[in-house]
Amino acid sequence: MLKSVRARLTLWHTLVLAVLLALFVWAAYAFVVRTSRARTDAAVLDAVGHLRAALLSERPRQPTTADAARQVLAGLHFRKIAFVVFDSTGRAVAVSLTRPELEPDEEPSLSLDTARLARDARAFGPAEPQVVALPDREGGYRAALASANLPEGRFVVAAVVSLYDEEETLADARRAMFVAIPLALLLAGLSGWMLARRSLEPMITMRERTARIGATNLGERVPIANAADEVGQLATVINDLLGRLEQAFAQQRQFMADASHELRTPVAVIQHEASLALSRSDRSAAEYEDSLSIVRDAGRRMRLIVDDLLLLASADAGEVPMRRAPLYLEEVVADCARTVRALASARDVSLTLTLPDEAPFVGDEALLHRLVLNLVDNALKHSPAGASVTLHLGTDTSGYRLEVADTGSGIPLELQPRIFERFVRADEARPYSDSNASGAGLGLSIARWIAEAHGGQLDLLRSSSAGSVFVLTLPADDAQTGHE
Repeated sequence: MLKSVRARLTLWHTLVLAVLLALFVWAAYAFVVRTSRARTDAAVLDAVGHLRAALLSERPRQPTTADAARQVLAGLHFRKIAFVVFDSTGRAVAVSLTRPELEPDEEPSLSLDTARLARDARAFGPAEPQVVALPDREGGYRAALASANLPEGRFVVAAVVSLYDEEETLADARRAMFVAIPLALLLAGLSGWMLARRSLEPMITMRERTARIGATNLGERVPIANAADEVGQLATVINDLLGRLEQAFAQQRQFMADASHELRTPVAVIQHEASLALSRSDRSAAEYEDSLSIVRDAGRRMRLIVDDLLLLASADAGEVPMRRAPLYLEEVVADCARTVRALASARDVSLTLTLPDEAPFVGDEALLHRLVLNLVDNALKHSPAGASVTLHLGTDTSGYRLEVADTGSGIPLELQPRIFERFVRADEARPYSDSNASGAGLGLSIARWIAEAHGGQLDLLRSSSAGSVFVLTLPADDAQTGHE
């Protein structure tokens, strides 16, 4: 099988052209044969009509029909047409030439098969002239027969023309076609190869340029010769793909840098406390206990960051299993509120719930629990003492709507468009808390992914110095599915 696209295009181009040429040549040859045969038949019919009319006109002036026939044939001059007059028994009473295709001064090399013609004459009965074929190895003859009623009885006159010259001409035409067609196909193949090569040059350039693009030079793009044609459209798609890859690589590098930065702090704390604990042998049990407590908190923070990173990496790869099952959203929200109520009390933050009687839904309860917990934890972390956090779960035209509002200091205006990006925190100076989140700026990214995985959406409704409001919407279709 041909591996080159140019070779396949050239082969198909040549094959299609060969079929079209064969059909055209066959049709043209058939047309030429039919036209030539019709012209020949018209000539012999015209000649036999002249012969019959002349014989009928000459017979009264001659003693016998044979004499009249010979007299008529002596005066008829049709180039390359022979004339024969048969009596009622099929005997030839007058013949003009032996070889119709030869001029009178040429040496005949083949005699007309008068016996076959005589049999046709004896069997001829129609009143109108008729053309018959007399085949032989030299191309054969076409003979026009016509009857004439004379005093001695019914005579048959014949005008005969040889097809030798016609067959020679057709043979020359066939030989010319056998030479011209392969030559035309050869030229077509060469031109098709050059055309395919020229047409594929942009793709070859694209291939070479794309082969040189790697992780270090993703900013390069393939050239676009004509953005309107198919190759240009392919180049545009490839450039768009390279743009997305470049953006993904940049995000990946930033992700790794941010992850390294976030993990560096707890690692440094653990290393410092361990070194401090080992630097003196006379440390008290209380001092060792304090160091181990700090190491424990730093290890807990590391574990939370690593868990969040693993979840986001699995989400990006589409490998997080969704364990969908019927549940009640009001129970999920209430359970999250119970989880953080002690933390809210410790910070002197009031927690208020507004829940419907029932909010059936179909989804992954563990992931939804984490989504709501991240939103509530984020609100608590940015709420000062005496502030309040409100959770309101209701319905609208699109499905369920959960609003999580706080009365904290709000999110800085310049960070609001990026608040759902990874490792973005509204308060960079805040280290980490004793909450269930890592505090590394991953909670809102995870919450938005969980919402989108359930067909919903998580947005920042508003944020100011009076506080922030996040809105979670989940589609009604999933809710309805849970009650069918």
